[in-house]
Amino acid sequence: MELRDCETRLNQIAPAGFYLALRVGYSFPEAELNRLNSDWVDIYTQHGLVVQDPSMHWVYHNVGYVRWADLKDDPRDVVGMARRMGLLYGATISFNTPRDVGRRSHAALFRSDRDFTDAELQEAFEMLKTLHIDASQRSLTAAELEAIRYRADGLLIKQIAAKLAISESGVKARLSSASRKLGARNAIEMLAIATSRRLI
Repeated sequence: MELRDCETRLNQIAPAGFYLALRVGYSFPEAELNRLNSDWVDIYTQHGLVVQDPSMHWVYHNVGYVRWADLKDDPRDVVGMARRMGLLYGATISFNTPRDVGRRSHAALFRSDRDFTDAELQEAFEMLKTLHIDASQRSLTAAELEAIRYRADGLLIKQIAAKLAISESGVKARLSSASRKLGARNAIEMLAIATSRRLI
């Protein structure tokens, strides 16, 4: 699934706007889709609200979804500011897996007419989850996949290097990068994840 595949449905679920960030690492997402009002984005950015936003605190401690009305501890009144900008009903969605060391996807959804139904939030969560997992699979390069496939076939590093006409350290670098992208802790787990995701 691609971001553009979800955009039409997310516009229906969140007609007042939404922001979706895929596989956020240290501070930047691998991909994002921003359909928020530019006035709200300007206020949010100029006031540095991301570090005080209760929904962002929730994102980094939870998987699932929460309505903004259920968020607690909002000393900067971020939710109130959003409401004054016409974003009357908000919800935040978060997803990661234990294998996604340091990678998390999240979305903020807004309506001005009514609160979100559980079915809408569950549907948006499932979209985010699918996008997150699909993005992790696409992030492997062809060279990394080739090295993984040879490793899965039982070839040693030295044999893979000979087949690919690269150095052993080059093979190790490809496998290490693939392992990191898949969130694997070791080579066996990397092969198991790649197999379960049907990458090899």
